[in-house]
Amino acid sequence: MKAIRYYGPEDLRLDNIPEPPVGPTQVKVKVAWCGVCGTDLHIYHGEMKGSVPEGTEPHPITGATLPVVLGHEFSGTIVELGSDVDPTRYAVGQNVTVEPCVSCRQSDCPACCNPNTCNQCPRLWCVGVSGGGGGYSEYVAVNQELVHVLPPNVPLDVGALVEPLAVAWRATKRANIKAGDKVLILGAGPIAIFMIHTVKLFGATWVGVSGRRAKRCELARQHGASVVYDLTAPGGVDVAAEVLRETGGRGADVVVDCGGSQSSIDVAVKAARRGGMIMNVAAWTQPPTVDLNTMMYKELTLGNSIIYSNEHPELLQAMAEGRFHNLESLITRRVPLEEFLEKGLKALLNEKDDHVKVLVHP
Repeated sequence: MKAIRYYGPEDLRLDNIPEPPVGPTQVKVKVAWCGVCGTDLHIYHGEMKGSVPEGTEPHPITGATLPVVLGHEFSGTIVELGSDVDPTRYAVGQNVTVEPCVSCRQSDCPACCNPNTCNQCPRLWCVGVSGGGGGYSEYVAVNQELVHVLPPNVPLDVGALVEPLAVAWRATKRANIKAGDKVLILGAGPIAIFMIHTVKLFGATWVGVSGRRAKRCELARQHGASVVYDLTAPGGVDVAAEVLRETGGRGADVVVDCGGSQSSIDVAVKAARRGGMIMNVAAWTQPPTVDLNTMMYKELTLGNSIIYSNEHPELLQAMAEGRFHNLESLITRRVPLEEFLEKGLKALLNEKDDHVKVLVHP
């Protein structure tokens, strides 16, 4: 089968490799679509040390060695079941999405003792990053507990968006968004735009978004943002001052930081109301300086959310009920596997203003 494999920084190759065998508790999926993620860009640049194998050394958890198949935001159709797979849950022909992050699930792991905190497992690894196959291939075999059947009203291309949407769903829950809240989202990338959907679904009545990419700012408007602050506008924008004006001087109940920059955390502290919440969803390349005195005087709460844990079932139920709309418009390009590098990965690197989510079809 065809697969994109990572050999090292800036060395991705389209290879022909054997189809994966199916273990007793595994489900074999014919991949339909796989989303290109910011994590893939970091891997390409060699910035994910510890998450992917390096050199000739095996990955410390999976034991996988280079090269490894990439791709972790994917959907597909079941083509084979392992001998011990639950036949009451899975059947050949079902359309599915895959939850790629795998915890150790050991009884002595404090994180894995609670199904809602498995994402905090110190031995967490990810299909399509750390080994175990990936979505940039024609087939993948994964453990049955990672496979979620798509509702009939969710097409396979939208099914490939479930993984990043689950990130936004968890962050929204952890921020305790409730009816009537006013929410500021810093950043206008894919997770930020997914956050618009989830915070509104949980009851937010005003959603402000700040961003630097014209097309992404426009998409934020299309996807329900009440107001969008384009940071590239002539003369600049004082986002915190504008939020205070929009909220009658009160500030945002919740500020979600998807930007991960010094300027974004500075804005968050200024724009949050007294007693409000700052929810960090960003991965930071440099440690920020945080004004803890202002946070103390305002009694702000700083929270964090990483990936997901046990979110997929309730998220897919919400999708089955039709509570999300227009997600397919976030897909800005579809490319075959053969064009992944030039029209997929490099498009996100070099044409950031034109794309939100690029999908690859093996």
